[in-house]
Amino acid sequence: MAPSSMRMWCGASMTLLCGPRYLGVTAGLCRHKSAATQLSLCLVRQYSPSKARYGLGQSITSRLKWANEKYQRFLQRHFPRFYVLYSIFIRGFRLFFEDAREVHRIRIRMIRNNIDPQKLPYREMEKLRQFHRDMIKAIPLVIISIPPFANYLVFVLIYLYPRQLLIRHFWTPQQLVEFQGVYHAQRALHHRPLLGGLKTTASRITHEQVKSRLTELCSKIESGAHPVVSDLHAVRSLFSGPPLGIRRMGADHMRHLCALLFLSPRLPPFWIGRRLNSHALELMHLDRAIIKLGLHELSDMELNEACYVRGLNVEQLTPAQCRDWLSQWLQFSVHLKESETSLYLHGMMLLTVNFPKPARS
Repeated sequence: MAPSSMRMWCGASMTLLCGPRYLGVTAGLCRHKSAATQLSLCLVRQYSPSKARYGLGQSITSRLKWANEKYQRFLQRHFPRFYVLYSIFIRGFRLFFEDAREVHRIRIRMIRNNIDPQKLPYREMEKLRQFHRDMIKAIPLVIISIPPFANYLVFVLIYLYPRQLLIRHFWTPQQLVEFQGVYHAQRALHHRPLLGGLKTTASRITHEQVKSRLTELCSKIESGAHPVVSDLHAVRSLFSGPPLGIRRMGADHMRHLCALLFLSPRLPPFWIGRRLNSHALELMHLDRAIIKLGLHELSDMELNEACYVRGLNVEQLTPAQCRDWLSQWLQFSVHLKESETSLYLHGMMLLTVNFPKPARS
């Protein structure tokens, strides 16, 4: 009796684990088919947990989609202005999560293949850089919205201060242009103090040849002329050590450089120097990735973003002008060493303040 019951349980277990395809094998193993065995075989034939779960999930998804569409029609009909804001938020979250998935895919590939971040293609490097900055800006808003019912306050703050609180995914195209103009205006306020700092430094240089080159460069900028790459390379020795090296310049001068990269100046000087050096190196690696990709491969949007990040006001420029400036910038950047990050950062002021060249009368 015991061996037959054991064979019966073995057959039933095999049927439940392996599915209806093994019913013939189970029947062969179990010589004595009891009523309980027949019932279990019948249940296995007629019930599939995976199919049931799939059907239930599909039903829930379709119901949620229907409810969401009904809610959107309600908002569009009765609250059209709020519906516009709601649509922007939905689109923003979708774009943000798409970027998050893309960044996750890039990082997984880097880990699996042991890829150095500096060896990534340009678009992937730029995606990582921009997503990191977006996350830093989004963290305070997430912290504010943690307490109960704080999401209502957050919604009001977002409506009143979209530029300060929201990341670019939640801006309209018009807001993107407007906010970039505001940020560049804030950045341009630091051009004159930086130029004044260079003139003051030039007056203390004892090497007459280098002193005259830096003085001529500052005079050319003040007169409204746009310098050429060779003008900057002629004074590069001043920016790798004293007096204008990244760890040799004064704290006030470093704080003005922070504005070019939209970094906080309210940090200790040694920390500011490390951040400036890190961000400059990151952009230098991006420049080399652009050269490897090919400048002609960049779309107009990518071109504008690349120029804007490097200090240029792209609001009134054509794609051809942006391409011309970025080509000049890459000629300047490609010959710099990692110890010359200070010159790279000053180039964001020297090569942008008077571009495009004023038209001759």
